[in-house]
Amino acid sequence: MLSVNAMASLSNSKLSFQYYYYYNKHSRKCFKLLTPNKLELQLQIRASSSAAPDVDMKTLESAISKKDSGAVKEALDQLSEVGWAKKWSSQPYVSRRTTSLRELTSLGIKNAENLAIPSVRNDAAFLFTVVGTTGFLGVLAGQLPGDWGFFLPYLIGSISLVVLAVGSISPGLLQAAIGGFSSFFPDYQERIAGHEAAHFLIGYLLGLPILGYSLDIGKEHVNLIDEKLEKLIYSGQLDAKELDRLAVVAMAGLAAEGLKYDKVVGQSADLFTLQRFINRSNPKLSNDQQQNLTRWAVLFAGSLLKNNKVTHEALMSAMSKKATVLECIQAIEKAA
Repeated sequence: MLSVNAMASLSNSKLSFQYYYYYNKHSRKCFKLLTPNKLELQLQIRASSSAAPDVDMKTLESAISKKDSGAVKEALDQLSEVGWAKKWSSQPYVSRRTTSLRELTSLGIKNAENLAIPSVRNDAAFLFTVVGTTGFLGVLAGQLPGDWGFFLPYLIGSISLVVLAVGSISPGLLQAAIGGFSSFFPDYQERIAGHEAAHFLIGYLLGLPILGYSLDIGKEHVNLIDEKLEKLIYSGQLDAKELDRLAVVAMAGLAAEGLKYDKVVGQSADLFTLQRFINRSNPKLSNDQQQNLTRWAVLFAGSLLKNNKVTHEALMSAMSKKATVLECIQAIEKAA
């Protein structure tokens, strides 16, 4: 049955109408009725019911700009209640279980047995380039006449020693240089976007407020903040339930890379973050339990990413264009 409002809206639509004749045997009269085409009427109703309601984004935008995680969560909860933020906190419950490497392989994770081994691809390529280049230039400099041909090769050759010394004294500086060098790899930008978009999306699905992100070299991160979780982390009182949620978010980037590439190169920071959460949990986990938690978190995050592949790709595209957090959230909900 259609309401009065529905009938009024139909009168202004472009639906085609049909005439039907009905005979009433009691009054012995024939009636001529004008009715809309049934198929077009069904399509019109479906279109009107699927249309997104008008929502006010100003509250959410203001909360994000103020970096107020509580206000962001409250605003998204309200948007979820009115039917707009359908993906927000759509996976609030996670439950750890025993997980094997075979399950990761079945999911589509490539080289699952090597996921927890930090990649040295970028480091090796950088050092090989430095040593190879300085060595080649040193040989060429040796062909110069006079004292230049004697001193310059030693001077160029010492560059490699300086790089190694910097790496020993200040690893952060060397890592920044390696990060900049890594941008020359063809898959670098795509890896970074997919990795960080996975953290963003999984955090959003699990109901963790996102306040910011960055894809800049050396500053790649997604800023997920929850005041309650912050207090538990600093006090070292993370329970199993909250640890599971954070573990899934931490391993999301690793899972995203593992589903697409043969080798994961951005897992070092993620594994360090997960270990930090484990160290702050109570009760403490044994080595075997920590290993199982890592595998299960990768499996759970990978499953969510596969089930939300279109949404993940839409978010990657938005983040690659340096969209705001609000625009990224809108991209998630639009693709849902």
